[in-house]
This record gives sequence, structure tokens and C-alpha cells, in this order.
Amino acid sequence: MLATGGFLGSPPRKTVRFGGTLTDILLKYQKGERTDFDLLKDQLLDPDTKDDQIFNWLHEFRSSVAVLTKECEQLVSILLKVPWLRRSKAVEEEYLAFLSNLVSAQTIYLRPCLAMIISHFIPPRITIREDDVDISDSDNDDESVTRSFNTCHRALQTVARYVPLTPQFLMPVLTEKFPFINKSERTLQCYVHNILRISGYIPGLRHDILELVTERLLKIDVSAPRKDIEAAEEAESKEACEERLFDMDEDEETREKNEAMAHPVAERLDTLMIILFCYIKDVCHVNGKLDIGRTKDLYRDLVLIFDKLILPTHGSCHVQYIMFYLCSFRLGIAEAFVEHLWKKLQNPNSPAVIRQAAGSYIGSFLARAKFVPVVTVKACLELLVHWIHEYIDNQGTGSKAFCDIALHGPFYAACQAVFYVVIFRHRQILDGNLRKGLAFLQSLNFERIVMCHLNPLNVCLPSVVNFFAAVNRKYQIAFCDTVIERNRRQVLPVVRSSSGGDSVETCTNPLDSFFPFDPYLLKRSKNVIDPLYQFWEEQNAEDLTEVASSTDECKGEEDDDFLKGETPQGDGLIGMIPGFFDSALRSPDSSVGSPPLTYLQR
Repeated sequence: MLATGGFLGSPPRKTVRFGGTLTDILLKYQKGERTDFDLLKDQLLDPDTKDDQIFNWLHEFRSSVAVLTKECEQLVSILLKVPWLRRSKAVEEEYLAFLSNLVSAQTIYLRPCLAMIISHFIPPRITIREDDVDISDSDNDDESVTRSFNTCHRALQTVARYVPLTPQFLMPVLTEKFPFINKSERTLQCYVHNILRISGYIPGLRHDILELVTERLLKIDVSAPRKDIEAAEEAESKEACEERLFDMDEDEETREKNEAMAHPVAERLDTLMIILFCYIKDVCHVNGKLDIGRTKDLYRDLVLIFDKLILPTHGSCHVQYIMFYLCSFRLGIAEAFVEHLWKKLQNPNSPAVIRQAAGSYIGSFLARAKFVPVVTVKACLELLVHWIHEYIDNQGTGSKAFCDIALHGPFYAACQAVFYVVIFRHRQILDGNLRKGLAFLQSLNFERIVMCHLNPLNVCLPSVVNFFAAVNRKYQIAFCDTVIERNRRQVLPVVRSSSGGDSVETCTNPLDSFFPFDPYLLKRSKNVIDPLYQFWEEQNAEDLTEVASSTDECKGEEDDDFLKGETPQGDGLIGMIPGFFDSALRSPDSSVGSPPLTYLQR
């Protein structure tokens, strides 16, 4: 905030007349005499104006804001374009004082003043010209940029202090000034960091600012599909291997290149996700310790944004990890998130697509969140399975008791969530006391679920079905082979309209399933997620044989990602490089043809 005395209360060094006092010039202008007014505009727009001159002009304008009415809008517009940043401290302070007087006396200029301040949240570009040709257009990344940002935030705080309606006018400006997603990483990084910083001193805007940032990050996320990122990384990896054959020395430039994403859009997203993770951590921690009250407040804001933007978005791969990261701070937050999703899944008044998405989030979160203890996983499984059995009871043998995704989509989503969690967590459930673990799994009565008339094994992803069957077969919990064999002989046709007319295709993902917490791909920001993440644990030899045998017949005409990985060797966890089993349990690329139907053939 500005000081109330000292410099701001001191008189100007000299009086500037512009051919007369500013008040006289404006009165002449109102009478139609433009000579002095035009001279004043030219002087203000002169890029070679010295600091002392600008200081004195600003002081005189500050004393004359009462006459800067709407008729002087052109002059005020020029004043707002005066290059006042990166000048002497005296000029910057005088400009801040001028802004405070202007918005106090003439509130019609509030929005232009806000737009001017926000426009400086992006670092200026420096273009080097040689022979009238632009040869460089690079970011100005010197120390003055940080100082300018700090001054802009002081200006915004000053305006907000004098005009209580500032938040109401500020949010549309922040939305309008948000850079396009194809701008440089530096531009996006500075803007996002600065607008998140606003929420610190205008807390009433935090929800709206987070919603704006999340919306833009989602647009970036969906424009960089997982398969495109992996393809770009694979291509770069091959190129790097070829280069290393001839250059054995790894310099700093090479290391920095290895940390960058090959996909340009993913590189921007990686930078912005780091900022968002840092923001979440800073908000929730005070002096290095978790502040429960602040964490709960942030959770309330983010869960509303999650419901509005993230949950209905099918193609995002990374933005949803802001909830994953926040939940890692405290088990109570994670349980609240699962409970929130659970309420959406079982709510018959919610759209079916939202209920199914909630089921996908529950399954993926419980399977992948290492910080969720097994006792919580078991409690959630009991809750889900109890609802599934009740659903089967309510259907009975009535007219709707048959396999139909349109009628029972949320039911199938809940079943797949249960199967997926069991695949990932069954070892932890059985560890320590095998007898008790088996008793728990048997108490869930999977046999009744897989044998019911609704036939969930015919709808869930084939990869999930086969892994779930292998786990049940090994521990003799339930026997799914008969149902799988029966379903294998049935083809589930789906009529799709595409360029020219309807066509019938074989659909192996009729539920349009996805796993929102599939492995995180962004290289730098994944360092935040990896310690919290449950990677796919290698099955023992018997499980590998069981599952691999079900996929042998897949090798043939289609070269699917499901088949490219090699069977992992040794103990421990599989890393970020997709292995055979990890790739099998990821979201399919589309609802048709991945994984191939032949995967069901045994």
C-alpha cells in the first residue's frame, strides 16, 4: 500500500504549464480551442520523455482530476498509455497516487485503469530489428520484470482500497486479458502467477480466479491428448538415442532439453501445473505447517470448480490432479472428496453421464492414491458393493432386468470402479492377514454381481474384466470364466453416425469408460505427483500367466498399445514407462476398437 505522508505529501519540483495550466488547457479544449490540447497529447506520447518531466506532469494531473470528466476520455486514455513502469521510484509512486485520485474522483475510468494494470501482468516483448527486418522476438526476463509486477499489484491494491466495487469490474478484465493458449510458456506463466496472486489480497475473487485458470488449463489439456504426448516423447527419445551414439558428453543444455516436453502444448501445461501446485501448497500451509481451516476453504472452492468444469470434461488428463494433490494433504479431505463423488453417483436426479463420470473418478482415485489407507479403501468398497447389491435387488426379474447401458449406466460404472479398485488394491487388502483379507473379499459376494441379469462383465472394459477374473480365479473368490466365455460369443453392435450415414461397429468400450488418474505424463510437475501415486504393482508369476494367456490371441492384425509393452521382470514398481499390464489398465483411446475385441478370446 502507498505511504500516507513523506514523498506523496511533498510539493512538485517545478510547475509544468504545457502553454498554460492544465485546467486552462482543458477549458480551452471544451470551447473548441485544440492547439494547446494537441501539444499536450504530443508531449505525453513522446517516448523520449525524461523521468523528471513525467513526474511533474503526473503531479499536475493528480491535482486536476476533478476536471478530467468524460469529455477528456481521449486524454485519460493517453495518460494510461504513458510508460510509467521501469522508471525511477519517484515516477512510479506519483503514478500510483495519480491513479488513486483518478478512480476516486472519476469512477468512469475504473475499468480502463484496471485494464491498464492487468495488461502489465505479461512481460513485454523485445524485438531486435536489423535492416528493417525482425530477427528476434524474445521475452524480457530481467530483474525489472519482477519489480514491475510488484508495482502493478500495489497499484491494484490501491485502486481496490479507494473503490469498493473494484472486484466486480476486475473479473471481466482478467478474463478478457487472459493470453491465448498458443502464447509462449513465459507469457502464460507470468499471467497465471499474477492473477493467482490477486486472490491473496482480494480473497472474494479467489473462486472466480481459480475457475478462470482451471477453465483455460482444461482447454490446453484437452488439446494435448495422451496418445499425442506419448507419441511426441517416443519420437524425441529415438532422436536422442541416435544423437547419443555420436555425442557421449551430456551438457547442461542437453539435460534441460530432457526435462522439457516434446509436445509444445504439453510443455505449456507442465509449466502452468507447477504454478497451480505451488499455489495450492502455499495457500494450505502457513510457516510450513498445514492450516486445516485454509485447506478446507480451498477445498470448498476447488470442489465447486471440479463439479462445474472438470467432472463433465471427458478428455482431460492432468488438470484433475489438482484435486488429487489437495486430497493428499489430509485424509479427511480425501474422504470428503470420495463422499462427494459417491453422492453424485447414487443421486438419481443427476444426469447419467455425470453419475458415470463420478464412478470413474471414485475407482481411479481409490486405486491410484497411495495416501488413502487400505481401511478407507475397504470401507469404500463395502459402500459401493452394498449399493450394487441393492440395485440388483430393486431390478429383480422385472422388465428392465437385462443388459442395457442406457438404463443402467451408473450401475455399470459402479461395478467397474469396484473391479478396478480390487485389481489395484487386492494385495494390500490381503497383506498381513490372508484369512481376514479373503473373508472380506468373499463377503462382498462378487459371484452374485457377475452372475446377475444385468451382466456387468459384458459392459466393463475387457482389460478390467480379465484382470478382475484373474484375481478372483487365483484366490477362488468368484468364477467369472463362464460368463466371460458366454459374452465372448456375443457381439455388442453400436450404431454410429459418421460422414455419410450410419454404420455398425463392434464396441469394446460401450460405457465410454476412462480412468481420470491414469499415470501423469508431464515431466516437471509429475515430481509433485509421483510420491503420492500408486503405480501398477507387478503380479506374481501365476497371475502373469493367467492374464497373458488371455491376450495371446490378440497378436495379429492390430498393433495396439496394449500389446507393445513387455512383461516386467523383477520386483518393485513399474516406472513411468508403460509396461504391459499398466498400459492395459489405462483409459482407452476411444470407445471403439481399444482394446480389440479379440482380447476377449481365450
